Amino acid sequence: MIVYIDMDDVLCNFTETANQDLKLNPAIQFPQSQYGFYTKLRPLPGAINAVNALLDSDKYTPYILTAPSVKNPLCYTEKRIWVEQHLGFEMVNRLIISPNKSLLKGQYLIDDNHTGRCQSEFEGKLLHFGTSLYPDWASIRKYLEV
Repeated sequence: MIVYIDMDDVLCNFTETANQDLKLNPAIQFPQSQYGFYTKLRPLPGAINAVNALLDSDKYTPYILTAPSVKNPLCYTEKRIWVEQHLGFEMVNRLIISPNKSLLKGQYLIDDNHTGRCQSEFEGKLLHFGTSLYPDWASIRKYLEV
């Protein structure tokens, strides 16, 4: 089964870094537009272990499915660098950057948003990360049994 995993606020802590950057420089309206923003994001607790468990599973084929930041054209490169640094080169071949997440076929989409990037139109099941049903990676792993 194919599992797509969002990056920002699912694998890595986008909001924490954006808030820190805004405190340092409140004049920047979009912190994610700054060079190096995506490469400095920290992994969320349990995210790396969960992806590795999915990779080791005979049941699942994980991919990273993330939307681009049109305010930072370097995000394409920076997200790719982040994936290699935190998940290894093998996952670079499983990185998909698309503004429309409904275009891909698969069984699961793990995402912190249910709208905005056509998540609600995804044909598989959306596991809405950060909600009461799926608050963290432990709950996702329990549901997927990995």
